[in-house]
Amino acid sequence: MDIKAAYELWLENATEDPQLKEELSEIKDNDSEIYERFYTELKFGTAGLRGVIGAGSNRMNIYTVRRATQGLANFLNSKYDSPSVAISHDSRIKADLFAREAARVLAANGVKAYISRELEPTPVVSYAVRELKTDAGIMVTASHNPAKYNGYKCYGNDGCQMTDVNADAVFSEIDKLGYFGEEIKTMDFDEGISNGMIVWIDDDLYEKYLGKVMEQSVNPGVCRGSGLKIVYTPLNGAGNKLVRKVLDKIGVEDITIVPEQEMPDGNFTTCPYPNPEIREALKLGLDLCEKVQPDLLLATDPDSDRVGIAVKTDNGYRLMTGNETGIMLLNYVLSSRKANGTLPEKPVAVKTIVTSKLVDRVCEKYGCELKNVLTGFKYIGEQILLLENKGEENRYVFGFEESYGYLAGTYVRDKDAVVASMLICEMAAFYRKQGKSLNDVMDELYKEFGYYINKTDAFEFDGSAGMQKMADIMSSLRASHPTNIAGFRVTEAADYLNSVDKCMETGKETTIDLPKSNVLSYSLEGGGAAIVRPSGTEPKIKVYITAVGKTEDDARKTAAEMTASMVKTLGI
Repeated sequence: MDIKAAYELWLENATEDPQLKEELSEIKDNDSEIYERFYTELKFGTAGLRGVIGAGSNRMNIYTVRRATQGLANFLNSKYDSPSVAISHDSRIKADLFAREAARVLAANGVKAYISRELEPTPVVSYAVRELKTDAGIMVTASHNPAKYNGYKCYGNDGCQMTDVNADAVFSEIDKLGYFGEEIKTMDFDEGISNGMIVWIDDDLYEKYLGKVMEQSVNPGVCRGSGLKIVYTPLNGAGNKLVRKVLDKIGVEDITIVPEQEMPDGNFTTCPYPNPEIREALKLGLDLCEKVQPDLLLATDPDSDRVGIAVKTDNGYRLMTGNETGIMLLNYVLSSRKANGTLPEKPVAVKTIVTSKLVDRVCEKYGCELKNVLTGFKYIGEQILLLENKGEENRYVFGFEESYGYLAGTYVRDKDAVVASMLICEMAAFYRKQGKSLNDVMDELYKEFGYYINKTDAFEFDGSAGMQKMADIMSSLRASHPTNIAGFRVTEAADYLNSVDKCMETGKETTIDLPKSNVLSYSLEGGGAAIVRPSGTEPKIKVYITAVGKTEDDARKTAAEMTASMVKTLGI
């Protein structure tokens, strides 16, 4: 079907949502706008769906959600007897609507849908899948994307994000379907409730979840009487209730909430890009810190699977990178559990390949095995599952990725800002009682292990032309690897899509024993590295720089030079 015909089909049939009908009517004579909405379809992958909210096959709306859910239902019915799915959503625009639409389609297809009554953090869905023993999970979220986006993340029956194999199978089912007509089955929501095909999730599940979070404490009671002072912002997202509950449970008594960002608001009017990785999103929190003078600022993203912090210094508040927070948490967990006698005999930590190599040094100190996996927390979850299958689940102590995602414990299989928030506050209280700030702790780690500066740059490419540009950049790099970056010789070039790691000096190639992924990695003389990959959830190419220096200034100067060199190499 051509683009104009697809538009006319939607104009005629997309009548249930007045906003979509109005949008389609408004662009009737605008060929470029029609093209952007219909030149492609949202692709279902291991991260599910994600796109701009609006009308068309390339947008998030009730019809694309229903179609994806029908494909998921067909897949589940072909694989399981009497399957079931756990569903929740965050504060995104239309997130509650999309969650209910998914439940309606599942129920109409004989798939029991357990749905939360209100918004919940993403890790709660991972927990619900395992606790309720469902065959899949759906979380309606676009994580930390701008307000115009929404998404639909799927989980397998192990609580991990859906595997490549199953995601491909679901996509195959979706690809057979249109957007309208009898092949997309729906059931009235209230009818589904009355006949038991749609079930509200009981509140006690959330208390059980919080109980599992509390079990990850390594120094219980340390917050009580510590004098720890916190400013917290949920960035108008789903973390507000559960993060505050767990901090109350561990004895954090002095918490100030950023008032403008306390309540759910999918428009994110005070932080257009609600990502705790960036300073702009934390501006109101940082402004409040100047008045309140807390020990640290805590910020969770809209679906509360990521957390960022800023810590008090003599010169204001220092934003910690995802790498720095993860390294401090790992060091805290390992050192405290060793001191408490609770560290397993053969501890295991897991990180992604783009996460700081300083993790290696910390693990070496405590005799902790470190597993490196591809970018994406599902691969960390898979490592927990592998340990569980061998009866060694208790060996797992911590996992994280540089993009502010952390997990202690095995009760969920995705990053969890609720447990991370608890451990960050516990860690801050623990060191506060020793007269140290988290700023002091990080500086001590750098002095002990050396200055590793990790820098991530994201280059955005919007629309169809942008997607092609990203593909061209990756193809060009594969055809001709750079031989040096900022004057540092490239010693190895690893292509994770073709599973080849090439020694640039000898030309010898070895096989990479990881799933294929569109990632290129360059190791440099002196211990530095540069990694390039397209984002799996956003129209961006990300460049990860690792710079090593004798001093912090040296490392930062090298990192800036490496970034400039990579920008030139990529032709951006």
